[in-house]
Amino acid sequence: MIPYGKQSINEDDVKAVEEVLKSDFITQGHSVPAFEKALSKICGVPHARVMNSATSALHLTCLAMGLGPGDTAWTSPVTFVASANCIRYCGAQVDFVDIDPETFNLCPSRLAEKLAHHSKKGLPLPKVVIPVHMCGQPCDMPAIQKLAKQYGFKVVEDAAHAIGATSSAHPVGSCEYSDATVFSFHPIKIVTTGEGGAVLTRSRELAEKVELLRSHGVTRDPDKMDREPDGSWYYQQVDLGFNFRMTDLQAALGLSQLERLKSFIETRQKLADRYTRHLKALPLKLPIVKTDSSSAWHLYVIRLKLDKIALSHKDVFEQLREEGIGVNLHYIPVYQQPYYRQSGFQDFALPEAEAYYQEAITLPLFPSMTQQQQDEVIATLSRILSRPEYSPEHKFE
Repeated sequence: MIPYGKQSINEDDVKAVEEVLKSDFITQGHSVPAFEKALSKICGVPHARVMNSATSALHLTCLAMGLGPGDTAWTSPVTFVASANCIRYCGAQVDFVDIDPETFNLCPSRLAEKLAHHSKKGLPLPKVVIPVHMCGQPCDMPAIQKLAKQYGFKVVEDAAHAIGATSSAHPVGSCEYSDATVFSFHPIKIVTTGEGGAVLTRSRELAEKVELLRSHGVTRDPDKMDREPDGSWYYQQVDLGFNFRMTDLQAALGLSQLERLKSFIETRQKLADRYTRHLKALPLKLPIVKTDSSSAWHLYVIRLKLDKIALSHKDVFEQLREEGIGVNLHYIPVYQQPYYRQSGFQDFALPEAEAYYQEAITLPLFPSMTQQQQDEVIATLSRILSRPEYSPEHKFE
């Protein structure tokens, strides 16, 4: 089975982790701050704080922004459930904005319409909006920032797919058009720490709040205490925090992986270009990239032109799996999940998100993918859809 995604671990990565294992500190040592510094440098942003997952990073960012009961936050319906769950963890209400059918990202025009409607009707406006850079392609952040200034909400970029991408000539993570950006370092993401995430921001106050919350709400900083320390051993819990810290083992792996970020992106770009070149004659809607952006190509998602083929969406998906092509589907609209249906979305539907779910299939794409493997994917998909002359051994230029 050719997987849809796969981590790329080399000997340098193994050596980096091994060195930490042999050191005095395997949890909170020198690698965590070094990893944070490297992320800040790559993205051109002053503050980065890493933690045990991107979900934790989203959660703490929302908490640090003061999101809580009585508030509402909006996000995309086509994303992993964590993009919405982080809002519920804070006790706030979730709402969804439909996607752009070309980019699969939260649509700024639909966002503007929904904001205007809620404002006119006196309905709740969002305290936070979480656009998701689906597949690694950035959202239209300048347009979203303009709406944020008009309506007074905070913006958190869910860039779990998008480290290494650019938006309007700025690296994703620079927070040029947002209050914070969150990355994921899950194994199948662009770079990995095993599990892990990061919050990047230009706000020192937000970074310090996230840092406090990720470690039990405990501080050793006398300036943050309500009285003089009893001694050098003294600490205080000044907030209700969590144990969301990243270990030095994970950070060391992340540091090593960052050395190959450019090559990872270049390889993914070449694979994506090759897919586009050889699939364009098939009855498919292929992904596009806006001219003012570059994608990290975490995922290559095709959409079936179901009116042009005799098979159903499920038929194509299952036949690809039966042929050893490990396709996936990213994602089921979040509001269709039982938890959200039971939380007020029973009769809720967004037309573009619904259409996307009926047509989308994620093809395999990962840095170590060989030309032979990609040829097999292209030939198998071509044969299933309309081109019986292609065999699994067919070689594409």
